[in-house]
Amino acid sequence: MDITENQISSFSKRFTEIEEAIGESIIGQKDIIRYVLMAIIAGGNVLLEGLPGLGKTQLVKTLGKVLDLRFSRIQFTPDLMPADVIGTNIIMKKQDGSSEFQFQAGPVFSNIVLADEINRATPKTQSAMLEAMQEKTVTVGNNTYTLPSPFFVMATQNPLEMEGTYPLPEAQMDRFMFKLDVKFPNEKELAQIVGLTTGVNVSEPRTVCGKEDLLQMGEIAKQVPIANPVLEYAMQLILKLHPESEHASETTKKYVRYGPSPRGAQAIIIAARIHALLEGRYNVSFDDIKTVALPTLRHRIFLNFEALADQVTSDDLILAALEEGK
Repeated sequence: MDITENQISSFSKRFTEIEEAIGESIIGQKDIIRYVLMAIIAGGNVLLEGLPGLGKTQLVKTLGKVLDLRFSRIQFTPDLMPADVIGTNIIMKKQDGSSEFQFQAGPVFSNIVLADEINRATPKTQSAMLEAMQEKTVTVGNNTYTLPSPFFVMATQNPLEMEGTYPLPEAQMDRFMFKLDVKFPNEKELAQIVGLTTGVNVSEPRTVCGKEDLLQMGEIAKQVPIANPVLEYAMQLILKLHPESEHASETTKKYVRYGPSPRGAQAIIIAARIHALLEGRYNVSFDDIKTVALPTLRHRIFLNFEALADQVTSDDLILAALEEGK
């Protein structure tokens, strides 16, 4: 089914309404808000990297209220167990005196889940999130439970305090659609944040959208066509970041250990489709691919020791690949 002009207009209008409602409670961070909304619509997950106190928890609470969705927050610590995240079977007494196992759902059974400082939990607990993030299900014992729809995980990690942490493995990093760097606010934004949060009249976020609207927006985004030349450009960008590929540059061969997986290709296409709708266009352009390349690919490139020694980042390599052109 071809996408219509009315669908594009309604998508863009609804997206702007959501952005504005969130912006009433979250000062600045416009790019972060936009990419987080794009991920929710696409059914993806987001990894935020930034210092404490930059409003990550407030963003999740605001999202839940603006979108009329259930939200929960999980503080990851070294002693957190998988059952604390996904839930467990507990023994319940029946009226006739007998006992039975009953599943007690964990905090992951929400529409929006904030996994705070996810790299502080052990790999065993981190892995409990893998099935939830990818399959939208949770398995406890012999039973599999479906998570509510839509389901979105926003995980955070502190880039400075790395002592006593467990770096996320490649398989888990790959399950995040975007990795976003949360910047410290400027002087004007900082003053607005203080004024908004320390006054007596702290307004509650208003609800402007429901889960059915979000799911419908996701279906509209899937219908945005992409021409073969644009698709080939996106796929070549992925291959340019693989050191073993014939498309790889000397820089990639020198610094990259592993390139993006097929999930990276999927993420960049769906993100570009949503970006095209926000620009009011019927189809994906080369600029859409370029705009979403950094957040979709930066966490899927694994650098070697030489890159660390020369202080070369994933962003540097992606920008270099983009500058090479088609």
